[in-house]
Amino acid sequence: MLIGREKEMQELQQAYDSDESKFVAVFGRRRIGKTYLVREVFQDKFAFTYSGMAQASTKEQLQRFYLTLKERGFKGGSYPNNWIEAFYMLEQYLKDLPDRKKVVFLDELPWMDGPKSSFMPAFENFWNAWASARKDILLIVCGSVTSWMVKKLLKNRGGLHNRLNNQIHLQPFNLLECELYAKCVNLPIERQEIMDAYMIFGGIPFYWSLLNKSLSLPQNIDALFFGRTPKLGNEFKELYSSLFRQPESYLEIITALAKKKVGMTRDEIIENSNLITNGQLTKYLEDLENCGFIRKYQAIGSKTKNALYQLIDNFTLFYFKFMGDRKNTDVNYWSKIQTTPIYHNWSGLAFERVCLLHSEQIKKALGISGVITNEYSWRTAATGEHPGAQIDLLIDRSDKAINLCEIKYSDGPYTIDKKYMENLRNKAALFRQLTKTRKGIALTMITSSGLVKNSYSMNGIHSQITADDLFVDA
Repeated sequence: MLIGREKEMQELQQAYDSDESKFVAVFGRRRIGKTYLVREVFQDKFAFTYSGMAQASTKEQLQRFYLTLKERGFKGGSYPNNWIEAFYMLEQYLKDLPDRKKVVFLDELPWMDGPKSSFMPAFENFWNAWASARKDILLIVCGSVTSWMVKKLLKNRGGLHNRLNNQIHLQPFNLLECELYAKCVNLPIERQEIMDAYMIFGGIPFYWSLLNKSLSLPQNIDALFFGRTPKLGNEFKELYSSLFRQPESYLEIITALAKKKVGMTRDEIIENSNLITNGQLTKYLEDLENCGFIRKYQAIGSKTKNALYQLIDNFTLFYFKFMGDRKNTDVNYWSKIQTTPIYHNWSGLAFERVCLLHSEQIKKALGISGVITNEYSWRTAATGEHPGAQIDLLIDRSDKAINLCEIKYSDGPYTIDKKYMENLRNKAALFRQLTKTRKGIALTMITSSGLVKNSYSMNGIHSQITADDLFVDA
């Protein structure tokens, strides 16, 4: 059963119902559910499906393509020598099918475009010279190598320039969709544990599908990451290798960004990695942003060239914190650290990331969904004149107000005492002083379990948001 994805299913169905041939690209990171979405929507309506093979030679790809055609009933001769011949065979096969919409699904398209394969000219010719001229072809392509999909299809400057009719960038589930999934498969977990799981898996459906309903969440995490044969033990390396054909430079960036929770500028990334400053860095950063691993944002009041890049992928952050250089071999490691400082420190940082990924839900809870906003983070180093300060989320509003958001994770309601309240007010005053903003500043607390009611929480905080407010459709 498909959870969410209503908009994406509607787009695919509209393309199928069209009186014209349509070309649709579905892209997104590994394990996000691209293939599952397409197969669930069309089920038995496919005229032809083929999935590119990772690390296969062009000869092997062509042989498998031909054998797949034969399995479908193609009566042609011998193996094709090149992609021009392969797509010509596909044309002949499709011509002989009954008069109805013919869904052609080419999965993992980037793997078909091997070195010196001349795949792209043949593929362009198939669509431009044949399929697009008909009325009955729905061509759907998928690929996890997002950098390839963006460069070769979305930003194509050659034969496929502006030829895509639809581009569907499949996003991770939000918290509400994860909750719906858990209910659908009868996982016995409530919102607190769903939040805890999201801080590890993010909204990647495949990871959630591995949860064993007979185990507690800590037991599941032990089995998947720290057990003797953990299913996700090598997932980190496989993830980046599947998305990027030369993952080393991307991992350099990710490793650098993992060191600083608020993010780094381009110059700081170079300083903290083995990368050299050249035009490729821009490409690497764009690719990582397209895959949802990092976000680019401006520190409020700063110039574009000082943009910050922040690592926001929950799974990657979990890996660096607990698995990257892990020497502990205890198969029950996760279950045993649930009450330790290292766990609580990680939980606080991970919850901040979850909130950043649910900024639309936060704005909905604040009642400002209809207001034009920009989201920022802000930091200032300590000087002789003032202490350093950091604000994880600022919502700058067009109605002349700014929500200064403090994000706190705790097992129970969080207590604001006199010292903490003074710190908040001093931070707000310093922010106003250094940014010279004239907007009203609204102190906003975002907590996992609410606030203890006292004079500070009731009179000093302008608005309160809890984890429950994140479990909505925005």
